[in-house]
Amino acid sequence: MRKVLVLLAVLLLLCSCGSSKQKTESFDGKDRPSSRGDLQVVDSKLCGEDGEPIILRGISTYGLPMAERYVNQDTVSEISSKMGANVIRYAMYTYGVGVVGYCTGGDKARLKQTVENGVEYAKNADMYAIIDWHILDDGDPNKFVEEAKFFFDEESAKFKDYNNVIYEICNEPNGVDWPTIKQYAEVIIPVIRNNDPNAVILVGTPDWSQGVDVASEDPLDFDNLLYSLHFYAATHNTALRDRAKKALDNGIGIFVTEFGITASSGTGQVSIEESDNWISFLEENKVSYVMWEFSKTAEASAALKPDCLKTKDFERDDFSQAGQWLMDTIAKYSVEK
Repeated sequence: MRKVLVLLAVLLLLCSCGSSKQKTESFDGKDRPSSRGDLQVVDSKLCGEDGEPIILRGISTYGLPMAERYVNQDTVSEISSKMGANVIRYAMYTYGVGVVGYCTGGDKARLKQTVENGVEYAKNADMYAIIDWHILDDGDPNKFVEEAKFFFDEESAKFKDYNNVIYEICNEPNGVDWPTIKQYAEVIIPVIRNNDPNAVILVGTPDWSQGVDVASEDPLDFDNLLYSLHFYAATHNTALRDRAKKALDNGIGIFVTEFGITASSGTGQVSIEESDNWISFLEENKVSYVMWEFSKTAEASAALKPDCLKTKDFERDDFSQAGQWLMDTIAKYSVEK
């Protein structure tokens, strides 16, 4: 009788292990570097190595000097396993006061090393990584074009054989028109292509990356490009989605490299309803999306609660409303049908 009970216990254990494994696989789906390999753009859609569409769903760091504590293997692995993200974006601020800006007094060697470490952590966690040249207060990406050339030359040479790296060459151009942004892109893209001929590159668009429709009227003449669209759901709604739809209809591909469930300030009002409307639109059109931001700032857009001091062993209650919404959204859409 004892042998029978032991046998039953073993069988129950095996069954529970099998069901747990199945749950993990169905949550993660197949949209990881280990299964989808090098990314490419086919018919204006982001696709895996197999040529089939892929949707990346994930989160961006805050500005790296302020968010460096989260660029470690434990945190990145839990963003992958607990949040379900298959992409992480590393925001390298180009302009700022003192340490904040890479091009304005920041510790370039340390910041660059942080990005490079982050790519390795993402690789180990089976995630894609976006290296983001975070144009913001500088407005015109041409302001630091020489620094951008040097940075992207080094990074693309270093990661040319990696299958998880995406390059975002200008986060939110503002105060400049599309021809000015296009001029910058026509300088930077060949620098990357010289080292990594097939890398996916993301190009910011006018008006803080809302002008995808404008870019679609005069697109760049390169392969494996997508154009950045940014929105904050409590501020941007149907009118901006209509602009996005026009861009898609005009034949360019879009990647939402930054969005929030809040107002555009990152604080104040939250709109879950409009956030859900946006995600439905993106999923329907197979557009990837990355939420701003993984931090514990007092902003409503932050994924962690302000009193969360952890960098690992996160529990659901450590996440803010925005963080929990993103976890639930990723879980909803990443389960294999």
